[in-house]
Amino acid sequence: MQHQTALDTRVDSLEALLGEFIVHTRVSLNQLSREMKEFKDEMKEFKDEMKESRDENERMHRKMNQDWGNLARKMGTIVEDIIAPAVRPAVLKYFEEDAVYTAVNVRKQTKTLGLKGEFDMVAVGEHRVFLIEVKSTPREQYLDDFLENAEKFRKLFPEYADMPLTLIFGAIRFEADFIPLATKRNIYLLAYREWDYMDILNFQEVSKNSLPSAF
Repeated sequence: MQHQTALDTRVDSLEALLGEFIVHTRVSLNQLSREMKEFKDEMKEFKDEMKESRDENERMHRKMNQDWGNLARKMGTIVEDIIAPAVRPAVLKYFEEDAVYTAVNVRKQTKTLGLKGEFDMVAVGEHRVFLIEVKSTPREQYLDDFLENAEKFRKLFPEYADMPLTLIFGAIRFEADFIPLATKRNIYLLAYREWDYMDILNFQEVSKNSLPSAF
């Protein structure tokens, strides 16, 4: 009888301990569940904040580019401040040419030909020459003027006669209907793409032509 009583006591004790263990486990699991939910909520909030931050940074970046472009256009420093720094990476990206020589506001005249010319920017690669014309307010007539200026460049710089001459017309931005006008003349357009970065807007279209440029 005493043995049975002791056994019952031990069983009761084990049941009590098991009950306490189950209670504590449930409490711990509930607490862990709450903590996990709080953690997930915090992570979602953090991700939302990061996305908002990235979106805001992109908006600020575009706004800054737009403001900078407008200021440069008003001050007449569009070539030096915006277009010129973008030419070399654009040439490397699209033509796989490293511009070994660049010059801004190039002027030359020759008395023997009775000819003189002014060129916004010249970039010389290993296999071709890039002539860059820049206007703050693009017009179709400027494209034809650019072609005439390119002919003048050929005469004034005979040292580049054996190298293809690629024409790039640069501006802060171009209207959509202006792009096919330049493409028809085999002139590449360099401008801001969605106010994000400077890029050649019609590379594929011009490159489809039999010649990379009109010269």
